[in-house]
Amino acid sequence: MNGIFLRRRHKFQLKPGDGGASAVQVAMVQRELEQLGFALTPQALERLHTQSPAQLAQCLRELRPALAKMTGAHRTLRPLFPDFPAGVLRVEEAELYQRAMLHYVTRLQLHEQQPEPTPPLRGGRALRLIDLGSREEFEAVCTRLAASPTSLSQQDKDDLGWFVGQYREHVLRMLPERIPFKENFAYIAAALLRRAPSPLSEAFVRERLATATDVLRVAVAWCEGDVSLAEPTRFRRFPRALRRLLLQALEACGDPTEDMLRWQERWKRLGEYLHPGDYRERLPATWNAFQTLREDRAFERFNSAVERDLAAGRGDDALLRLSARPGELARRLDHLLRSGADTEQVLQRLRSAAPRVAAPLLLRLHSHFRHRGRAPLRVFFPKGDTARAWGTRDRRAPLPDGAADAGMAICAQALRERFAERAPLGDCWIDPALRELRAPLAQRAASRSLRTLTRGSRVALPDARFVRLFLWWTNGRSRTDIDLSAAFFDREFGFVDTISYYNLRGYGGHHSGDIVDAPKGAAEFIDLELPLLRERGIGYVAVSIHSYTEQPYCDLPECFAGWMARSDIDSGEPFEARTVHDRVDLASRQNSCLPFVLGLERGQAVWCDVGIGGNPRWNNAANQLSGISLILRAMEYDASPDLYTLFELHAQARGRLVSERAQAATVFAADGDVDPFDVDRIRAEFL
Repeated sequence: MNGIFLRRRHKFQLKPGDGGASAVQVAMVQRELEQLGFALTPQALERLHTQSPAQLAQCLRELRPALAKMTGAHRTLRPLFPDFPAGVLRVEEAELYQRAMLHYVTRLQLHEQQPEPTPPLRGGRALRLIDLGSREEFEAVCTRLAASPTSLSQQDKDDLGWFVGQYREHVLRMLPERIPFKENFAYIAAALLRRAPSPLSEAFVRERLATATDVLRVAVAWCEGDVSLAEPTRFRRFPRALRRLLLQALEACGDPTEDMLRWQERWKRLGEYLHPGDYRERLPATWNAFQTLREDRAFERFNSAVERDLAAGRGDDALLRLSARPGELARRLDHLLRSGADTEQVLQRLRSAAPRVAAPLLLRLHSHFRHRGRAPLRVFFPKGDTARAWGTRDRRAPLPDGAADAGMAICAQALRERFAERAPLGDCWIDPALRELRAPLAQRAASRSLRTLTRGSRVALPDARFVRLFLWWTNGRSRTDIDLSAAFFDREFGFVDTISYYNLRGYGGHHSGDIVDAPKGAAEFIDLELPLLRERGIGYVAVSIHSYTEQPYCDLPECFAGWMARSDIDSGEPFEARTVHDRVDLASRQNSCLPFVLGLERGQAVWCDVGIGGNPRWNNAANQLSGISLILRAMEYDASPDLYTLFELHAQARGRLVSERAQAATVFAADGDVDPFDVDRIRAEFL
């Protein structure tokens, strides 16, 4: 329980104890946590003083593993050359080659060396505060996750599953009356039906199955498939009670045929397991819909009719059809404005439909209009559980004069009207740095990380001379070779050089050495001297990780990476938890990824968290340069909504903006009332 609480809220539960722990014993606990990069608040420290020695020891046994895992300190990270970094810097190329060959031939984990002891670590990042929390605050984690109007990451869904499994049907009191995002509802519904089957759980699910696609998603979630429906699912046998519930829900939709035709092949496969023929007399609409799919009967589809109108240049007809479906209208608005339809009519239809469009979609549309036509590249991140980037030149015709500004104003006004229904905020101050953080609108493929960042977000690099990249993994079913690389690009995205297993040093960077087998775990590091890189014209450092032996990360027991900020590289151990700024778990179905980029000119770390395409037989940075370069451009031209704009709309609707922080009743900042990294709260309360 405290593991989830610490990871999501930096809080833990601890009841008052029996007393007896000495000040020295409490100080020892503090010291242990400081080594991991964390510190206790005065309130938490006071509670520790109420514990007995045994209770204090138990508290430390619970806190330490959870906090260590957050930074990566739960594993031993040792480089190939134990005297790294000094050894790599001072040793001749010939000796480095001989050392590497010894490892490749013998597959020894480490070289038999006794490096000189290093002095204690100098410097380190500010400690992260850990506070006491209540049971109500902990249970609110579940409520906020379920209330999210956007997709959840796998970590989010795992945590929701924990709540369902632990609380069983009692979790229903923690779930909001309305679960706005259908994928999240499907996951919760399947978890309830599997882990907490009861009449109450069935009633909760049945009441919220509104469309055929809702039913399909629940069936997919039950079979542990992709609830976004981006990937096909291998269905399995369903219990009779669940078959009946799903088929009855389909019947309650009226005529589900059109909705089922959107996913025709999925429904054909699912029908083989639901056996709708057993209920043909009691559920005739459902039986008829399945027969329409199986026999490919003619059926007029809504989207087909819209596409036909647009292709024929009948924009006004398409607009008339789309007016009945506000979400579809918003998604196709750019196309409608270019289709020949009357611009004023299109904007008026948007104005009328906006109150029924989901807030995240309105926010996306607002940002789309703000950035329309400003970038030469259109970038897409296709829906699914695996993050990939696709790019193409923007060849769309320009929008009619004034249409983008008018569309942006309509979206902003609709959002303000909606937000005004919530509790007042008073005078508000928003940290300007929040313009660099993206709103959490799509976390479906987000990796587990130390702090939750949305793809495209930029955070300031600390005032440190060195950044040390790190990677740790352990073998899967066979030998596993994962490679850490850093590709250097100039300010115009031109490739300059790379630091990797085949080029251990150069241009202001040096690699700890290539490890090709990790039966007991292995680590690789890259040190980057930022002032020297800037001096040599490097604008971007793309951090890429490749599975040379082709195993996808999801097949490995564990694999994670991150970066530390070091004032010097001659003190402390190669891995120091106190210096870790970001750590990310690699668990996707890909075998090449780019977790983040360092933008040296602006002094920022850019969160990417995307996979890299290419030939898996040549998984190294040099052979993935086109994909890496595309991602660099994608992040530079990113048009996703930012947190500043979201909070600004709330402030305008629920209070007023002030220019001085000291004047504000509500502060939007990392150390303020609303933390921009508290994604759970932002999704549940501000979207």
